[in-house]
Amino acid sequence: MKHIITTAALLLLSLTATSVFAQDDEFDTREKFEVGVKAGINISNVYDEEGEDFVADSKVGFAGGVFLSIPLNKYIGLQPEVLYSQKGFQSTRTFDGGIFFDDYTVKTSSTTHHIDIPLQLQIKPASFMTIVVGPQYSFVLSKVDKVEDSEGNSDADTTEYNNDNIRRNILGVVGGVDFNISHLVISGRAGWDLQDNNGDGTSDNPRYKNAWYQVTVGVKF
Repeated sequence: MKHIITTAALLLLSLTATSVFAQDDEFDTREKFEVGVKAGINISNVYDEEGEDFVADSKVGFAGGVFLSIPLNKYIGLQPEVLYSQKGFQSTRTFDGGIFFDDYTVKTSSTTHHIDIPLQLQIKPASFMTIVVGPQYSFVLSKVDKVEDSEGNSDADTTEYNNDNIRRNILGVVGGVDFNISHLVISGRAGWDLQDNNGDGTSDNPRYKNAWYQVTVGVKF
């Protein structure tokens, strides 16, 4: 499923890039200061994981917020953003019921809620395309864990972090491309945490780092 979603997102961005080649120079805003809002999805998973029987699948979450376009000249600029971002993972385990019972399946899902602040360098080779790359600071707000079994039982638990067991301040890196169609912006990003979630190392949760693809649609003013 995650490969289908990723392929569809890349195809959308490719088609958008092709459609904007004929854009008139009147929409060239590379030397203008702009403010924008955007919203879309994260397709996230984890890497560098460490934990007993910890195998994760990707998960879809919401991403959205505001951004600034600050030109340094026609071809170089800065793009800070402030985003609310959902990341996480999910996994399914099947237990053998033996001869007398059906197999038993347990599906777990973990969603972490973040405030992401990327500070990206803009490279603007053309009016319709902006390449961005830079560091990102993430602040973890909370985590929601859900468990559902094959018999229809389910449970959810929300954790508000108030100690150092889980790292709440995480540094990462992001990169991607924006396609500009007049005031519309279609963006694709890939990001990775550079620090794991384990804080002071005393957490019972599996250790991991987040990785994600992000697709958003925005408007610039």
